[in-house]
Amino acid sequence: MLAYRFGESFNLDALKIREEPMPTPQRGEVLVRVRAVSLNYRDVSLVLGRYVWGANPGLVPCSDAAGEIVAVGEGVVDFAPGDRVISTFHPRWFGGRAPKGAAMQTYGNGVDGWLCEYKAVSQEAVVALPDSIGFEAGATLPCAATTAWSALSGTVPARAGTTVLTLGSGGVSIFALQLAKALGARVVATTSSDDKADTLRALGADQVVNYREVTEWGRHVRREVTGGAGVDVVVEVGGPATINQSLRAVRPGGEIAVIGFLSEENPGIDYFLLKGAGATIRPISVGDRAALEDLVRAWSATRLQPVIDTTVPFADARAAFERVISGRHVGKVVVEIGD
Repeated sequence: MLAYRFGESFNLDALKIREEPMPTPQRGEVLVRVRAVSLNYRDVSLVLGRYVWGANPGLVPCSDAAGEIVAVGEGVVDFAPGDRVISTFHPRWFGGRAPKGAAMQTYGNGVDGWLCEYKAVSQEAVVALPDSIGFEAGATLPCAATTAWSALSGTVPARAGTTVLTLGSGGVSIFALQLAKALGARVVATTSSDDKADTLRALGADQVVNYREVTEWGRHVRREVTGGAGVDVVVEVGGPATINQSLRAVRPGGEIAVIGFLSEENPGIDYFLLKGAGATIRPISVGDRAALEDLVRAWSATRLQPVIDTTVPFADARAAFERVISGRHVGKVVVEIGD
């Protein structure tokens, strides 16, 4: 079988396609024929040297995949050949408190990922993919969509009457917009371009703020957009360069779901702004297996469709990394693995 693998360094020139032995499922494992893989910012953050946790060299990249089971090992009871499945982001976090060392047991930085034709994993490391969701769509759900679901399901859950602030037009932000609207919430979105603003409005954003034109967008959202009340939930994907604006936008008693680290600037957090905001700061690391199952059920029931910016063939997987690195994408970039 064919697999992409980095060398000793995490740069695109070191990402090579290789012929590797066909994996054999062991006891409790399933063998998945991978049909589609989607990229997340974390996949390119390794290339850019911005990943916040450690990473082992020489690994197969990417955490998010969809495919079909072609063989099962002894003792497998949850799945059978022919079943359609998607990967879990955390292969050992089933529920409750995350297991020790979970950050270094994820695909692409701690263990081999899914950018390959076949992969053998524990039956607990995949969940069922409904027939109503295609492989390409399914491959977008394990990380970005589950993260958005976790962000909207916290101490201040999104529902009718709440206001959610999303930042930009990457995978998590788009999923958060779609899910929040499906739950009946009002959504305020930020962006840097008119074209992306049109896309966000088409997806249901009630108001869009161009953060290049309105540099103090946090104060603007609070005072002008919400009439001084502030938003209930901020899906914070920007990181150090945006957190202070998010603190200005959120209401007392609201929540900032801290997710990403897209920005390189780091002006530092204003302590008095942090204290004065009166909001809960909740870091999120995607979610457990149960969260993914809940997300899949919700996604299937609402018949939402992911925003897929670009689909590239397996032979040109490097182009998928380049597209995400460019920052010009809206939504998800998917690698299709055909026959």
